[in-house]
Amino acid sequence: MTVPQDPTERRVVVTAPPRRTTRAYGYYRPRTEIDEQTTLGHTYVRSLMRSQLRAALTGFAVLALLVGPLPLVFAAAADGRLEWAVLGFGLYAPLVLLARWYVRRAERNERDFVRLVEDR
Repeated sequence: MTVPQDPTERRVVVTAPPRRTTRAYGYYRPRTEIDEQTTLGHTYVRSLMRSQLRAALTGFAVLALLVGPLPLVFAAAADGRLEWAVLGFGLYAPLVLLARWYVRRAERNERDFVRLVEDR
């Protein structure tokens, strides 16, 4: 009995180590999407960045509206005490409130993102 020498008749078995899949029943977790830097993961991260940028631009716009007209107010005032009163009492409290709003907004954006990524 002779063994055929034709390579097309010979069978080859290819083996490889089993793949680690993170998909569970066809569902891919957002954290995995971000870790593997897929298009969907990139979209998740961009949504967080957009929401943080929106909060920062809103805070900056309010800051500009608070601080921008101050030179006009100071130019119109002849007395030096008005400047100190405006800076000390009229501007300090709104700046603190704006900073507090911004920090709460940024933390809420991050909390929402973590909740989305961790499937809660």
